[in-house]
Amino acid sequence: MSRIGRMPIKVPAGVEVTVGANNVVTVKGKNGTLTESLCPDMTISREGDEITVLRPTEQKRHKSLHGLTRTLLGNMVTGVSEGFKKELEIEGVGYRAAKQGKDLVMNLGYSHQVIMPEIDGITVEVPAPNKIIVLGPDKQKVGHFAAEVRGKRPPEPYKGKGIRYLGERILRKEGKAGKK
Repeated sequence: MSRIGRMPIKVPAGVEVTVGANNVVTVKGKNGTLTESLCPDMTISREGDEITVLRPTEQKRHKSLHGLTRTLLGNMVTGVSEGFKKELEIEGVGYRAAKQGKDLVMNLGYSHQVIMPEIDGITVEVPAPNKIIVLGPDKQKVGHFAAEVRGKRPPEPYKGKGIRYLGERILRKEGKAGKK
C-alpha cells in the first residue's frame, strides 16, 4: 500500500473541508478557499479531525493516484491554514526589485524594466531591493509564479548573477584560462 496515501491528514481548527460529488473538494480557512476536482475513483472520508484517502483496487493506476490524491488534499489543508512561501534573492550589480502597487518591477540588466503583475491568490513582498517573497495558499501557483520570476534572469554560472531561490547552490564554472 502507498506509504503516503495511507497517512491520515490532520485538519487544524478553523479549517472546513467539504467533499462533493465526483470528489470535488472545497477547503476553507483563514487564508482563503481552495477547490480542486480530485480523482473520482478514490474514496475520501472524514472522521473527526482526520481525513483518509482509500483506493478501490490494487491496479497500478489506482496505486499511483492514491498518494497523489492524499498529497494534493494535504497541500490544500496546509495552504488555507498556514500558506506557502517561496523566497528569491537577486544578485548582481544594479539588479534590484521594487513593488509598485500590485506590480513587481525589476531592474535586471536589460535596457528596460521587467514588470510582472500579481496573479489572483498570490501576494508578492519585497522587504529589500535584492529579496522577493512570494506568498499564497495554493502551492502550485506560488511555485509557478516564483519560477516565472526566476526565469526572467536565471543565475549564470560564471559570476552567479541573476535571480535564485534562497539557499540555491549555483555550480560555478571557471573562466577562460588565457595565454601563458
